[in-house]
Amino acid sequence: MEPQPSIQEILFQSVKDRLPNNTSFVHELSELLNISYDSAYRRIRGEKELSLEELKTICLHYRISVDALFNLKSNHVIFNSLAIGENGFNIENWLQSLLAAIKQIHAAKEREIIYAAKDIPVFYYFEFPEIAAFKIYFWNKALIPASGYENKKLTLEAPDGLYETGQQLLSHYIKIPTTEIWSEETISSVLRQIEYCFISGFFARNEDVFKLYDTLDSWLDHVQMQAECGSQFRHGGNCEGIENSYKLFNNEVLVSDNTILVTMDGHKTSYNTYNVISQLITTNPVFCDQIDHSLRNLMKKSTMISGTSAKERNRFFNILHEKVKTHRVRIERLS
Repeated sequence: MEPQPSIQEILFQSVKDRLPNNTSFVHELSELLNISYDSAYRRIRGEKELSLEELKTICLHYRISVDALFNLKSNHVIFNSLAIGENGFNIENWLQSLLAAIKQIHAAKEREIIYAAKDIPVFYYFEFPEIAAFKIYFWNKALIPASGYENKKLTLEAPDGLYETGQQLLSHYIKIPTTEIWSEETISSVLRQIEYCFISGFFARNEDVFKLYDTLDSWLDHVQMQAECGSQFRHGGNCEGIENSYKLFNNEVLVSDNTILVTMDGHKTSYNTYNVISQLITTNPVFCDQIDHSLRNLMKKSTMISGTSAKERNRFFNILHEKVKTHRVRIERLS
């Protein structure tokens, strides 16, 4: 019988699985732990055991669950928090963290994203600069009191640096096999936010609110085309993605939060949204398996509207367009 690998060997193999093929593991470990190459090699060969602090540093950096490492079946789950507005963590930091994660997902040989979307999936905000500008303004206004947006008026010009990062996010996202689960309420929160900003007098130009509604209609048309095509692509481009790499489901009642489950080369990570866009992230295998089971069960109770389901797809998107129209009419009466 072959000897069982040690905890340290399992940890290092898990790290190697997360690294791109052209990355030196010795260099990565040396830089992360601030040790020499020789010390890194001795740890990798098992000649020197990791200290508790080194174990903590590695697990936090690579988002590896300690429960998984020790194969603990515990009800206690460790999360990494991306909390907007706390300890100086701002929208730029948040986007950069998401970009680093999406690049890692994209680099995996086998990857999948399942996104239960109570709200518009965040990556799509950067398909159009007008939507990106609105969301960046709203997030800063609502979530970060000291962001400098207290007295700032809303224009539909997205900050260059943030929009550039968002564009990179989107470019990677659309190349990853993805399943999204929407409901008829998925677009409701952004419509309420637009109405709130208009009534509160935040728009620098009243005509911009109608431009925003036009953009939302264009965006819905684009997502509908993606669903018909079965793959994702940039607005204005052609349907050239991998067939059946994009699946869209409509669930009539059960999408109650924004939950993302990522699978990379057999490893799962769960992203659970709270406080609008802040996130709790874990690789705990028990928890991730629960989320996986829940999302796949949600799909079974949903209607697939991508691919050949033209009738259901058209009905669904007509309802969403009607929601946009209803809000537009209400704002026109207030103008």
